[in-house]
Amino acid sequence: MEPLINAVMLWLSLNFAMPLGADQPLIRHVPPDRLVAIHYGGMSGRPPEPTILGAYDARTRTIYLRDDWDSRNALDVSVLVHELVHYLQDRAGLSFECPATREAPAYAAQQRWLEFYGTDLHAAFGIDAMTLKLRTACLPN
Repeated sequence: MEPLINAVMLWLSLNFAMPLGADQPLIRHVPPDRLVAIHYGGMSGRPPEPTILGAYDARTRTIYLRDDWDSRNALDVSVLVHELVHYLQDRAGLSFECPATREAPAYAAQQRWLEFYGTDLHAAFGIDAMTLKLRTACLPN
């Protein structure tokens, strides 16, 4: 997995001006229900959601991927790309207006990665332009 992470981080650095360093995040593969709990900050008891495929924990610098994640699948690797953006944002100490705005660069990188394989966020994950706008905008509670 280390060579893949190095390659993706180099690609992110070259294409998205992300800071590149020698260290790597920890990678953990977990069942979907555990991934949902991690995504929602430890809240358990939520049913698995097929839309949550990865999560990044800044406290432990760990990327969590579903236990059925496959490095030979371009869609799965795009999830790693997305989470590596968050890891690199964290390492660089970048701040954002709200948590949702940090998603915009991650989705942009994921979109470009998917385009290499002839697909996009909408075709691969059902994320259309309106959904993307809502996921990356600071909205009132």
